[in-house]
Amino acid sequence: MSTGQKNNFTYSEFADKLLVKRELHACNASLKRESIDLLNELIDFLFPHFSNKVYYSSKDVLAKLQLLERNVISLLKIVIDNDETGIEKSADKFISRIPEVHDMLWEDAEAIYQGDPAAESIDEVILAYPGFMAILIYRLAHELYKLNIPIIPRILTEHAHQITGIDIHPGAEIDSPFFIDHGTGIVIGETTNIGKNVKIYQGVTLGALSVEKSLSHTKRHPTIQDDVIIYSQAVILGGDTLIGKNSIIGGNAWITQSIPANSIVYSKSEVKVRLNEKAFDAPEFII
Repeated sequence: MSTGQKNNFTYSEFADKLLVKRELHACNASLKRESIDLLNELIDFLFPHFSNKVYYSSKDVLAKLQLLERNVISLLKIVIDNDETGIEKSADKFISRIPEVHDMLWEDAEAIYQGDPAAESIDEVILAYPGFMAILIYRLAHELYKLNIPIIPRILTEHAHQITGIDIHPGAEIDSPFFIDHGTGIVIGETTNIGKNVKIYQGVTLGALSVEKSLSHTKRHPTIQDDVIIYSQAVILGGDTLIGKNSIIGGNAWITQSIPANSIVYSKSEVKVRLNEKAFDAPEFII
């Protein structure tokens, strides 16, 4: 390889630029792997469906919580510098939230089981439903997000996105129970608020009307109140958009304004059926 001129640049110039970028963005190579390792450890702890570990007494559970707290501290040290006390406080707050998160997740699983005629048991929901897995990972990531932990919450929810096809920003506020059915292609933005007993089908987008960077700290995504059902491919946009409680949003609806409580919204389309015996001869196409 020549170090001389090639395509209007030199390899030595490129090397200098590369070194600068690597110094400015010197992320720990193990951050993503260790974040997902901790996530899996938490999931294994919360649900026996994913682990062969047996806890024989409450002492065993408490000991595991202490170990998890130490592992959280180790992970936070990768993204937070020179703040030992702050890291320990954040880890303690995160672990203290685990019991309530556990309760919420069981409420979510129960809602999915009760709301889906195809579900034969809660265990099936926990083991096999991508919607539940996306909610599980979101709820853990959300607790870290509320503690202003950098990067790690997004790593976790993007991992969920990769394995489930469901994209929930860790900053979204989602009450329990929450029901995602099928789920593929769902997008829930950072400043979304979702109430209790909300049910969302595949392809739904709860997004922003504008993606300008200057709006990053404003309410950009909609509010969905309690007991709302949103059917597949519906798009609801805007921080001022509120879907009132007990409403039903039909498939393929496009909504950029608030909807009163107890409403039914649908997108009207027309399908014409022509009987074969009345049809014209179809033209021949050669491709």
